[in-house]
Amino acid sequence: MSLNANDRSIAAFTMAGHALVHWFETSIPIFLVVWLAEFDVGVALFGVVVALGYAPFGLGALPGGILADRYGTRPLVLACLGGMSLAFLVLAAASSIYAIAAGLILWGIAASVYHPAGLALISTGVEDRGTVFAWHGIAGNAGIALGPFVAATLLIFLEWSVVAAVLAVPGVLAVLYGLGAEFDPTAAVADDADAGPDEALSPAALFSDSRTLFASAFAVVFVLVTFEGLYYRGTLTYLPEILHGLPAIESLALPAGLEGIQPADYIYVGLLVVGMAGQYAGGKLTNRIAPARGLAAIFAVLAVLALAFVPVTASGVGLAPIVALCGLLGFFLFAIQPFYQNAVAVFTPPDARGLSYGYTYLAEFGFGSASIALGGFVLGEFSQTVFFAMIAAFAGIGGLFAGALLVGGDRFAGTAETLEANADD
Repeated sequence: MSLNANDRSIAAFTMAGHALVHWFETSIPIFLVVWLAEFDVGVALFGVVVALGYAPFGLGALPGGILADRYGTRPLVLACLGGMSLAFLVLAAASSIYAIAAGLILWGIAASVYHPAGLALISTGVEDRGTVFAWHGIAGNAGIALGPFVAATLLIFLEWSVVAAVLAVPGVLAVLYGLGAEFDPTAAVADDADAGPDEALSPAALFSDSRTLFASAFAVVFVLVTFEGLYYRGTLTYLPEILHGLPAIESLALPAGLEGIQPADYIYVGLLVVGMAGQYAGGKLTNRIAPARGLAAIFAVLAVLALAFVPVTASGVGLAPIVALCGLLGFFLFAIQPFYQNAVAVFTPPDARGLSYGYTYLAEFGFGSASIALGGFVLGEFSQTVFFAMIAAFAGIGGLFAGALLVGGDRFAGTAETLEANADD
């Protein structure tokens, strides 16, 4: 099925937003290396400074979802794009660690509203939701891969402050595009009079809607997304370091003039590129496979892939199995995302969609980031085998909750009606 004009317009707008969120996000660690040399402070302090920027990215998702329901999705996405661009201009002008911290915190706050607002816009405005979720995910992966690549390349030729300013330019252009884009943000739920912004949202209504959501199948979705986030963040944080230590990669003989290239980094970027195919395949399959069934199947595959890293990292296997395993991991790690995004749309009503996605990305990026601390502890105190066993356990538990959703999801069909009744009270 081809996309209609409204679907295409929303797709272009949200793809630009998704790509740029991750474009900015993944360029920050590249700047960290330069900042450590530029400013006379220790790694530990700068780690805290960078964490101050990343923390609001997850923790702000819930407030972002609430604001999306109240003020509409387009204004929130535009505010996100403008805020992130402004944050990088602040970084470009920074002359102290305090200014760096201010810029990073501003970026984290601005970026946090994108996922609940952008996904709520797709879920209420797009008819062919699966296809747009697929292209939306591909755009995000493109940003993940291009952000560090472009930043690192520009830093070869330009001062870091200039590079920060250059990286802000696409965000400014996206704001200008978004201001002129024409689309109906509620076209897919046109018959629902309450699908638009809720100007009268009160704390009592927020509490009531949240209580109703978590008394429904959404509670199961929230938990399984948390475990997907634990798997996702733990794997992507520590896999580059693990790949660097594998004998098959360290022993690669590079041609003269290329000795400075790190093959492990390119394998990791390749994993992210393969993730684009996973996003597309997962998004298209959401039109054919029930979200709970797809989630259960992919969680099972992810558990097997995590365990497969144990023999690969514990023995002297060749390069080909490592590359193949990373490719499979990249495909399925990102193929699962359209399924849980669609699950939120299936099990929640349109007028609470922003709130629903806010909770979803609080689970994904907020609670899921706990695996960074857990993974560091396990790798430091135990071994890579225990680390991958922990990662596999995350997938296994997520699969169990997906199975519960598959068996019992129909029992919560009244969620939308209950929320609508609350809104009328």
